[in-house]
Amino acid sequence: MGGTAAVEAIDLVKHFGTNRAVDGVSFVVPEGTVLGLLGPNGAGKTTLVRMLTTLSVPTSGAGRVAGFDVVTQPNEVRRSMGLTGQAATVDEILTGAENLRLVGALYGLPRAYVRDATERLLDRFDLTDAADRMAKTYSGGMRRRLDLAVSLLAAPPILFLDEPTTGLDPKSRSGLWAVLRELVDEGTTLLLTTQYLEEADQLADEIVVVDKGKVIAAGTPTQLKDEAGRASVVVTLTHARDLAAAADLVRAHSPEVHVDRTSRRVTARAGGLGDMTRIAAAFEASSIELDDLGLARPSLDDVFLHLTGHRAEDAEDAEDTDDVEAAEPGPITEGAAP
Repeated sequence: MGGTAAVEAIDLVKHFGTNRAVDGVSFVVPEGTVLGLLGPNGAGKTTLVRMLTTLSVPTSGAGRVAGFDVVTQPNEVRRSMGLTGQAATVDEILTGAENLRLVGALYGLPRAYVRDATERLLDRFDLTDAADRMAKTYSGGMRRRLDLAVSLLAAPPILFLDEPTTGLDPKSRSGLWAVLRELVDEGTTLLLTTQYLEEADQLADEIVVVDKGKVIAAGTPTQLKDEAGRASVVVTLTHARDLAAAADLVRAHSPEVHVDRTSRRVTARAGGLGDMTRIAAAFEASSIELDDLGLARPSLDDVFLHLTGHRAEDAEDAEDTDDVEAAEPGPITEGAAP
């Protein structure tokens, strides 16, 4: 993808003793786009985010955020970005509004701006009715929304989200996705780490798949799916007695045909919509009754299986053990008023 680079990782390496947690990772995130860092627990995703947000110094390589070097210009990097970690970091004994005002004070933002931004962000994240409640009374989804609102208080052009929807129910996750899409539409650049394949598919313009500290694949969701295998035409029959005839009809258009008697399905490898259209026309001219006919691309879960040898849900449940280094010195809350 073209455009000015908002985030750059250039051969980043991070060692923790003998553990090479990140091993020569490079990628570019153009302004106004979403990069999804996809990989199992322990793959090095969080360590990459920590290096790019100045919380951890690379062993070697370089990182740039908004054109600033993460090692030599950490203050400038911090002024240019927001960060939401894996766990919500709101103060539970403060109200939602008080959390925002506290962070505004730590950033040194003008009171008038903080007052207006607090009202705007609480409304945007559907927290206005809970603004005066202590955060400890919030649900998990509400805390995550408040955490994201806090990270947006200084209106950063670049936002790092480290597994932002972990532990959320499907409704809360879908709601957060909608907000993130709005941010991107307004020009925000997102770097998103996730284990949820659907999340990467829904949000990311480009995906970088990491495993054991290395990049093992990169591309758009469609490109990665195509690498995992060609699309398939799936025909579901009304009557099982027609399976043999249907298989013969489909075989005239594709030599790779699979018949599943239990589901009454005939599946054929296809090059795309053209093959599906021809097969659909052949059935239309026949007397075979169908319940459904469609084109199925490989999913990102198929991509994960293709690349790593296991499906995403089979990944280890252990936490990222590479993230044991303490934060580097310096105030992460440093910022400038918009």
